[in-house]
Amino acid sequence: MPLTAIALNCTLKSDASETSSTDTMIAVLAKAFGEHDVTLTETVRVAALNIKPGVLSDEGEGDEWPALRAKILRHDILILGTPIWLGQPSSVAKRVLERMDAFLDETDDQGRMPSTGKVAVCAIVGNEDGAHASSALMFQALNDVGWTIPPGAACYWVGEAMGDKEFKDLKKTPDVVQETAAMLASNAAHLAALLQQKPFPGVEE
Repeated sequence: MPLTAIALNCTLKSDASETSSTDTMIAVLAKAFGEHDVTLTETVRVAALNIKPGVLSDEGEGDEWPALRAKILRHDILILGTPIWLGQPSSVAKRVLERMDAFLDETDDQGRMPSTGKVAVCAIVGNEDGAHASSALMFQALNDVGWTIPPGAACYWVGEAMGDKEFKDLKKTPDVVQETAAMLASNAAHLAALLQQKPFPGVEE
């Protein structure tokens, strides 16, 4: 079956009409995934939604996480995109991860979480150091809640220390970013295809 991906842009900018460097990085990955017949169906601006704090899959009236959760789980690959703030993933990205904590208690009769057999990668941008720290935090959390992480699963760009240049303002995507995106997409698409054909078996309860 054809592989599909969904991207979550966890910028702090809630207005989807406002340009975001995270969107620019996600677009680089979308192009790379296209080379492997993976379709990015949608990029969701998470800050534009009412994602309530909590660790349940539904936190009650007005919570827009249940619909987003269902949408995420209909895809084979998750691209979790975040800017770096204070050397860490954005608070929006952390909220997404916190809401996925519910997966731990939503296992099937083989002990598999809803995200089992699905692949996650990260798109990270920032004007300060912190890309490795951010990917480490997100990979650990994503793995804890069932996602499978392929080799080389982070594509990132950081500007000069204490500088003011943003990724979206670059005249050309750096070659190393394009090369990293190509390998990320190749590994993620390969792994997702394998898992689609032969899911993790889980353990009889």
